[in-house]
Amino acid sequence: MSLSPDTFELLIWGWIALALVMAPVQLALTPPFGRHARARWGPVMDNRTGWIVMELISPIALLWPFAVHGPPNSVPVAILVTLWIAHYLNRSVIYPMTTRTAGKTIPVVIVLTAIAFNGVNGLTNGTYLAHGWSDYDLTWLHDPRFVLGVLVFLTGAAINIRADRTLVGLRQRVGPQSYSIPRGGMFNRVSCPNHLGEIIEWAGFALACWNLPALAFAIWTVANLGPRAIAHHRWYKATFPDYPDDRKALIPYVL
Repeated sequence: MSLSPDTFELLIWGWIALALVMAPVQLALTPPFGRHARARWGPVMDNRTGWIVMELISPIALLWPFAVHGPPNSVPVAILVTLWIAHYLNRSVIYPMTTRTAGKTIPVVIVLTAIAFNGVNGLTNGTYLAHGWSDYDLTWLHDPRFVLGVLVFLTGAAINIRADRTLVGLRQRVGPQSYSIPRGGMFNRVSCPNHLGEIIEWAGFALACWNLPALAFAIWTVANLGPRAIAHHRWYKATFPDYPDDRKALIPYVL
């Protein structure tokens, strides 16, 4: 049975509502991996393997509707798909292969939850773009929303990648099981510029797409990474007595 645009839109609104419900829950319940790892969350697996699996599902899910309905039918759609794939190529292959994670684990339940989350977001965005429910013809390349959205996406990607490289370099110096205060770049302003960069990326993507599934993913990104950044910030302040007082969690000078 084919999915009508109206039914699809209703499902996306439900997905957005769930994000708004889960945001305060995640503020109170920090996911148990990395520095927040706790044994009571059940079986664990190798951190790198878990990371690759749970991130790789997103581009696969995005591309699945195109495998069914045919390749991107316009240049703007091809660019949007390329942006998504490029982000997740970095997140699922390049980034985990550069980290030193020997001995680190991640709860299996977190991996499974992330697989479901990434699968839904990839599939909903892929479904919308592959069905051609919006007319992304060549004129969309000159639309201010598309141009600005792509620029915002690339800006966020640059912030995210630079922050990741800073953290990787820090772990190489202090060891994979140790932590120290990251410094330089946006780390001089916020505790989690990597999360800020990713939020900016998907806000830009939502602007470039100007559709409901992309907006839903941007909202979910804030709902997930905002609480995580706040938890990291609290951990840094509790762990390091000399942690900079003027450094915010996520948004410079604000939060």
